[in-house]
Amino acid sequence: MPLKSETQPPSTGTGTGTTPSDPSNASIDPILLVLRILPYSFLRPPRLRLKLPTLTLPSPMTVYALVLLTYFMVVSGIVYDVIVEPPGIGSTQDRLTGSVRPVVFLAGRVNGQYIIEGLSSGFMFVLGGIGIVLMDLALDRNRVKSVKVSYATAGISSVVLAYVMSMLFLRIKIPGYLY
Repeated sequence: MPLKSETQPPSTGTGTGTTPSDPSNASIDPILLVLRILPYSFLRPPRLRLKLPTLTLPSPMTVYALVLLTYFMVVSGIVYDVIVEPPGIGSTQDRLTGSVRPVVFLAGRVNGQYIIEGLSSGFMFVLGGIGIVLMDLALDRNRVKSVKVSYATAGISSVVLAYVMSMLFLRIKIPGYLY
């Protein structure tokens, strides 16, 4: 390690000297300098007429479908399913008959789920979101009245169905919740 008296003061870049990042003083090897300069004295790069690729924007419905699919995957718990790898459905044994019956909801555990449970809950959330979009489309003034009524009816019924089913799923998941 050089002493402080042997080190050079940092250059501010305002002088006429070359800076360490200047490629002309990067090497003092004469062969390297010749190889760096000689080929470019008589060779010229070709003039390429390349066209830049044109990217078209996706349609609004494509973007909406991708956003809706991403929303479905996030609220369904796909990340949890990939990391934890729970079973698709569970099973329980009936106390009276002793027969094994399938169970879709992992009751009593808020921090765990079966795959079908997450997918069905996610579908209900997406159904509610689509219902809100349909109710928004029913407010368009340029549509025929029968179409507006159809959109409003489908939207309201979708939102009500999604809410009722989500509350049913929640009551199955957490027994005694909101009673």
